[in-house]
Amino acid sequence: MSMIDRASGVFPAVCPLDCPDTCGLLLHKENGKIVKVTGNPDHPETKGAICNKVRHMAERVHHPERLTHPMKRTGAKGSGRFVRITWDEALTEIAERFRNLSAEHGPDSILPYSFYGNMGVLNAEGMDRRFFGRLGASKLAYTICNSAGNAGWKYTMGFGGGSSPEDTLNAKLFIVWGGNIVSTSMHQAVLMEQARKRGAKIVVIDVHRNMTGRRADWFIPLHPGTDTALALGLMHVLFERGLTDEDFLRRYTVGSEEMREHAKTYTPEKVSRITGVPAEDVVRLAELYGETSPSHIHIGNGLQHHDNGGMAVRTIACLPALTGQWARGGGAMKSNGAYASLNDDALQRPDLRANPGVRTINMNALADALLTLEKKVRALFVFGSNPAVVAPDSARVREGLMREDLFTVVHELFLTDTAKYADILLPATSSFENTDLYTSYWHHYVHLQEPVIAPAGESKSNFELFSLLARAMGFEEEAFAEDEKTVIRAALDNPGNPYLGGVTLDRLEEERFVGLDMSPKNDYLERLTTPSGKIELYSEQLAAIGLPPLPTYVPLEEGFDGENRAERSGTYPLMFISPPNHNFLNSTFANVEKHRALEKEPTLQIHPFDARERGIEDGQTVEAFNARGVYPLKAVVTDLMLPGTVVSQGLWWPDGAGKLAGGKARRPRLAANALTSPRIADMGGGATFFSTAVEVRRLESGA
Repeated sequence: MSMIDRASGVFPAVCPLDCPDTCGLLLHKENGKIVKVTGNPDHPETKGAICNKVRHMAERVHHPERLTHPMKRTGAKGSGRFVRITWDEALTEIAERFRNLSAEHGPDSILPYSFYGNMGVLNAEGMDRRFFGRLGASKLAYTICNSAGNAGWKYTMGFGGGSSPEDTLNAKLFIVWGGNIVSTSMHQAVLMEQARKRGAKIVVIDVHRNMTGRRADWFIPLHPGTDTALALGLMHVLFERGLTDEDFLRRYTVGSEEMREHAKTYTPEKVSRITGVPAEDVVRLAELYGETSPSHIHIGNGLQHHDNGGMAVRTIACLPALTGQWARGGGAMKSNGAYASLNDDALQRPDLRANPGVRTINMNALADALLTLEKKVRALFVFGSNPAVVAPDSARVREGLMREDLFTVVHELFLTDTAKYADILLPATSSFENTDLYTSYWHHYVHLQEPVIAPAGESKSNFELFSLLARAMGFEEEAFAEDEKTVIRAALDNPGNPYLGGVTLDRLEEERFVGLDMSPKNDYLERLTTPSGKIELYSEQLAAIGLPPLPTYVPLEEGFDGENRAERSGTYPLMFISPPNHNFLNSTFANVEKHRALEKEPTLQIHPFDARERGIEDGQTVEAFNARGVYPLKAVVTDLMLPGTVVSQGLWWPDGAGKLAGGKARRPRLAANALTSPRIADMGGGATFFSTAVEVRRLESGA
């Protein structure tokens, strides 16, 4: 009997959220409905602990506003007015529109837009890739989250994996650089605290004294986008004071002598002027890092969301090589996803695409793609993402979504802000209604999810949807008839990845989560995939594409650092940072009443110095603004960051969701990404959300 057929009981599951922890779960079901979500105490890494978001997941899965049947737009775009249609009608219309657009304008006039609203590989990057490849649609560059940092790490280290979670328990110094792991990687935060109990010192470097910063033994605030300069200042001191491991540098790196000479220009005094970190603290941190082993650096997600984000991660990734930490039980971690690399060709089937040279559109440039491309995007298919809220320059994104000549399909669980612009709106299953495969970009376990509850109404998974749509388009390839288990077996068959050895579907069906074979990590330094096979302090690859081959601080295009603040303050003198809050994950959960109640309302944290200059008092309504947009919210006057930086946490649904108690409609509001730029970062095509300059003004009462 399947888990769906058993009306009551406790069933194994895996968290589907875009989070490094990929927790093992237990779903408690009564009369066919999930009534409680708990952690699985048998999971070797997450050990039964789960975050508040997942604990309340049943309220999202069984939310009364779940979409349950296909619909077609009847009102104006953005009005959210639809009429119910059948799946056959929906698929027929989509297929007909796609055929007509392909014939008249070419299949590359069609653009899929998705991301990891669900981290299951079958539903996030499986049948959809097959379908749009076979169709010949434009490719999407999946760059909104971690691509700049991953590229920076790759230029230094090659292989996309670093320290294992269990390695960090032995750290005597634990540095969290640009990440609020208490909110975004709670199990790593637990390991950090365990290391502290064993004597480790915790240092947090960030632009904002967030929940993680408040737990640090030493919190170091700096100006946004200046992380590269701070890392170079540490290198200056390490070289100058003989705190480098010369044997390690000779054996495992290239470019150490060039780096030694280059770092001389980044004196603590100069770095202090740029970053806002006192020169004596630059020296003190460098000495602490150079004298402590093992030392571990956790590189967070935030610092890569700058114009110079790739270089920032690349530079920080050089530090463990200077002190030889990789040979001393230390190291660094940006993402560990490469350890569980699957057979992507078998999963995504790029051989189905007849036009491999078709254009690629960066998802951060969606506004331009919809409004200014010479060859128009004439159809947009959105799933696993909410671009009206999460994409930069969101006012222009919405302007593009309003185009009457744009045919938009949205596959979603809820009537999101993006879904309101759909011409065809399709109901999506939750992860607990699907079969899927999950890997982690933190720990070393692979998970199988099988359906625990029946699909809500007529909802369908991405996997099933694109199989059906392929049939409606007349695609006859066997690739579109394969079931989930067949695709999982093929994805796990990846001889080029020795870490995946022993992970099979049969084992997953029996055990639910299976550990990777981590024995190849014993010769990690021999497995680096840089061109030289070594840690590249000097990168010929970067030189070849016109970027500095040595780590180099480049100021932000918009905004300022401490050294150039006076001449660049101008019309928008404050740096606006919009990191995650504790109870949402991007825009996910922002429509669940319990999570909104915990976060209360959007706020703007502003330093007392900046508040006094603008006559702003704590609790007043203010608006942050720039040439791209305006964001109204409540001021919180605090010294959790340096003067010159304002912080608003969380991506709230601008148009709200549902009704407040008593039936009062939610007041529409703009969102943080009305302010952010679609500029592309220095590496990897990444986003530049945090390289945003604004001004803040007080709103008069009633405004």
